[in-house]
Amino acid sequence: MTILPPTLAEAIAEVAIEVDRRFDTLLAVPDDPRADLYACMRHAAIGGGKRLRPLLTMATAGLLGVDRDCAALVGTAIEAIHVYSLIHDDLPAMDDDDLRRGKPTAHKVYGEATAILAGDCLHALAFEVLADPATHPDPFVRAELVLDLARASGPSGMAGGQMMDLAAEDARFDLATVTRLQQMKTGALICAAVEAGAILGRLPPEGRTGLRGYAHDLGLAFQIADDLLDAEGDEAVAGKRLRKDEGAGKETFLTLMGVDRARAQCTMLVDQAVRHLHGFGAEADLLRAVATYVVERDR
Repeated sequence: MTILPPTLAEAIAEVAIEVDRRFDTLLAVPDDPRADLYACMRHAAIGGGKRLRPLLTMATAGLLGVDRDCAALVGTAIEAIHVYSLIHDDLPAMDDDDLRRGKPTAHKVYGEATAILAGDCLHALAFEVLADPATHPDPFVRAELVLDLARASGPSGMAGGQMMDLAAEDARFDLATVTRLQQMKTGALICAAVEAGAILGRLPPEGRTGLRGYAHDLGLAFQIADDLLDAEGDEAVAGKRLRKDEGAGKETFLTLMGVDRARAQCTMLVDQAVRHLHGFGAEADLLRAVATYVVERDR
């Protein structure tokens, strides 16, 4: 098992509780025919998961002095996008998975049609939360949050990366293409989580260079670590089916670089991510700890 520094372990636990609490409020089950739809959303959204994206939003916002409740709402919105993507990714038409976060996938419990709608609703919920004046009083901040998350989750970001991932089953991608795929599929939402914290902190674009470099390198390191876990991890600990890419014949960082080189690249990217934070002091220690956790995690 990964041993986390106490401060990081506490932060992860606190963010998990905070996000679950907000999903519990946002997804209260109505007493009408939509009950199963809400129950499906709750099944996928509440409990389990690393909560990496809301953690990054809250850590970035925290170092810029942003109100914690505001950052938690925005982090929950970004996590809603992540959860919707997992619901759809697990469907038979895509990755066809039956286990996610240590429990049956949404479509296995509630059926494919309800799972599709649950994903759709979580996607919509994310933008509803970001656009709500209760999340942030400044309409320009809210508009920038919506725009950035839309770009990160659409065809130029996560969804586009997922399409490339589907195409990878019938193609032989080179390292540059696999890198672009993962920058879109995984990295874009990680970058959006950090960017959201900077937007909330009203940090001007020219002041975000270090944070953007950190997020970019962290996103790639996260995916290489994921590939290593897929090849070497324990399904009981990971809470999901492993060795899927090998079975699908997809090119990954491991197939193209080899295990040793991929692990070295992951470590280099984490070190580089941390160096991007040189302009910050101890207030960025949580972001530094998150980068180290990414390469050492076991799930």
